[in-house]
Amino acid sequence: MASTLPDPIPDTANAPAAAAASATRIEAHGIDVIPDADRRGRPRELFAVWAATGVNYLNLVVGGSLILMGLSLWQATAVLVIGSLFSVFTGLLAIPGPAAGAPSEVVTRALFGVIGNRFNNAVTGWLISVCYFALNLSAAAVAAFALVEKAGVTASTPVKVVVIVVIAALTLTISVYGHALIVKLYGPITLVLAAVFAVVAVVVVRHADFGYTPRDPLTGVDFWAVALAGVTMIASGPLSYTTSADFSRYLPRTTPNRAVIGWTALGGFVSGLLTCLIGIVAATAVDMTDPQAALEALLPGWFGPVFLLSLVLSTIALNALTAYSAGLALQAVGLTIRRQVSVLFDGTVAVALTLYGLLISNFLDTVNNVLQLTVVLLGPSVAVYATDIVLRRNRYDGVALSDETPNSPFWYRGGVNWAGACSLAAGVGSAALCVNTLYTGPIAAALDGVDLALPVGMVVAWLCYLVTMRRPLRGAAR
Repeated sequence: MASTLPDPIPDTANAPAAAAASATRIEAHGIDVIPDADRRGRPRELFAVWAATGVNYLNLVVGGSLILMGLSLWQATAVLVIGSLFSVFTGLLAIPGPAAGAPSEVVTRALFGVIGNRFNNAVTGWLISVCYFALNLSAAAVAAFALVEKAGVTASTPVKVVVIVVIAALTLTISVYGHALIVKLYGPITLVLAAVFAVVAVVVVRHADFGYTPRDPLTGVDFWAVALAGVTMIASGPLSYTTSADFSRYLPRTTPNRAVIGWTALGGFVSGLLTCLIGIVAATAVDMTDPQAALEALLPGWFGPVFLLSLVLSTIALNALTAYSAGLALQAVGLTIRRQVSVLFDGTVAVALTLYGLLISNFLDTVNNVLQLTVVLLGPSVAVYATDIVLRRNRYDGVALSDETPNSPFWYRGGVNWAGACSLAAGVGSAALCVNTLYTGPIAAALDGVDLALPVGMVVAWLCYLVTMRRPLRGAAR
């Protein structure tokens, strides 16, 4: 089959003047196409970027939750492996970056149209990113509160507010400086976090009960309901990175797709799996209802503050990527503001949500509900995006994608690609019928609580897009 789009060409007219990549300079680019003169790096750099996202407190919480939900050690481990395999999608969604030289927030105009994609970026890109920013910031804050207490300062409400703001400020500083600083910092950060969590792993293994089974083992429908909910929780992490092309777009356009997929997926898979596994194994020895306190009880006294600092550092690294993409999403919605301003706005909203989540709501319940509910949207979104990449054979023209006028090849009808919009709506609607978290959908109710939202939403969205978009792309190739 002939290519469906012309080969990408450099964009030197619409981008800022090329500048030497420097971690000490604020990134000049926003959602514009990265010209060849500014392309740099190797795909293996992506491993450290994505590995740093997996070594975090939230994954410890999720790992421990699998045991708290009633699974045995080996059942929880199997669920973890299956859910972690969704990291392949993070890798696949990264390959349009080098091809188009554009972030995911622009590439998805091919899926939804210029106008339709603004709505997509407002919800899938911006709203979901800010929610995850707040969720992760909450996790870091919990560890930081304990660190403050160890220093002899009472973690009163005003102190908690200051701690949250300081962590957010550090996170946003990395996001504002942008891609070059992220690439430079994340290698050392990954090594430091790996060393700390290796010590934690050794301690946890010494106390673990490798024959652990719950007092009342789950069977039948109850087991499958919990197992599927666990897979959904684990998969929600990699599925939330629909913006992985944001961090690969500076690579040269000749970068092999296999290398981009491999290093991106491997970084997220290995770190996320190992960190969740520590949480699972720890839960066989201690009560992981309060993961931070439980793990501290196992660790040597001198190592406690080091562990807490690592939890804060890991979440800062994770949230810097989230805030970076949220800033690009806000630009792609159509707001004519600088990326730095959009990042700071995102941080302000996330801090407000964090204060609510920590000071008013229950943190553990919030984590479980948010992770399970977001896949109603994220699963179908990833399915449509991945299908488009395969159908187009990753041939994306960054210059054409940057054209927001009615003359754009991605204007479709009235600025909306109805094939993409309807496929996403069908996937989300189907998933909503199957969900069992904050509410129980009719299909989940009929199945005695088994939540099939993730597989059903993704399969329905994939089939709809495959059927409705394949013919138009074939016609364009003739």
